[in-house]
Amino acid sequence: MDRQTYDRGREIRAAVLGEAYVAQAAAGDDFAAPFQDLVTEYCWGAVWGRDGLSRRTRSMLNLAMIAVLNRPNELRTHVKGALTNGVTREEIRELFMQVAIYAGVPAAVDSFRIAREAFAEYGGSR
Repeated sequence: MDRQTYDRGREIRAAVLGEAYVAQAAAGDDFAAPFQDLVTEYCWGAVWGRDGLSRRTRSMLNLAMIAVLNRPNELRTHVKGALTNGVTREEIRELFMQVAIYAGVPAAVDSFRIAREAFAEYGGSR
């Protein structure tokens, strides 16, 4: 593990998803701990830590990809992260409209539902 990349990843992950989320993920069990380390180092440190795209842009890309992949738990988490990164509710709506056309209405229906729930949770926790 590259400690500098890991530490940068933890910093970014906490800034986007919140310290409580990161602490909960890190407090997992021995089974999941190596996976969480991998996600923190490579996903958040090596990729999110690059200068080529803003966090806002990365959030928008994640929302589209996760919606298409039908990963509701990750989508909920990343909707909140996108709001933290300055993506507006209106932009999230437009993004999911685009998902409807290119990936299918059912993917967008679920995405809109999950986003509404995430908006309520985000508003209640911030």
